[in-house]
Amino acid sequence: MTDPRDRPLHARDLDPDPLKAFVRWFDEAVAASAFEPEAAALATATPDGRPSVRMVLNKGVDERGFAFYTNYGSRKATELEANPRAALLFHWPELGRQVRVEGTVERVAREDSERYAQSRSPGSRLSALASPQSRPVPSREWLEERVAELAAEHKDGDIPLGEHWGGYRLRPEAFEFWQHRPDRLHDRFRYEPAEGGAWRVERLGP
Repeated sequence: MTDPRDRPLHARDLDPDPLKAFVRWFDEAVAASAFEPEAAALATATPDGRPSVRMVLNKGVDERGFAFYTNYGSRKATELEANPRAALLFHWPELGRQVRVEGTVERVAREDSERYAQSRSPGSRLSALASPQSRPVPSREWLEERVAELAAEHKDGDIPLGEHWGGYRLRPEAFEFWQHRPDRLHDRFRYEPAEGGAWRVERLGP
């Protein structure tokens, strides 16, 4: 029996609009009960080219791009402020698929950050307020005590969004869709901008 992850991928299977192609694959990952389908590896770099990568959660994709949220004092944010270019990699092993997205990055509007923050659990909002992300802390107990102090301070549930926390949006300049195939002869297609707002699609060697 053929492994469903080994399905062929042809150019005709992909929408001419890479954003629509991504949404279709994302919806199929959700339908396949992929583990945290919104999770993606985010790669950033310093101005002198020193890279770093970590997992983030994509919290919104539309014609403006891919949104994710973080502490503005974190390493990723520091690198993005100095070098506002990044890449995202989504990996759905249940389907044998990957999608790479590359582009420029900018901060989302403050109201978007506030709207997203209100959708998070109180515990997550307290952790975001308490944590000096990417910077040294004395101990886990220190973090837990800080969260407890903030919970007591905001016991009415009105947890503010700190000025140090908010979102970024990656505006795509290139996409790559990857489908697993037997014997490492995988299918790869790359989208790059073409004239008139269209996209050029090319098959790449695996």
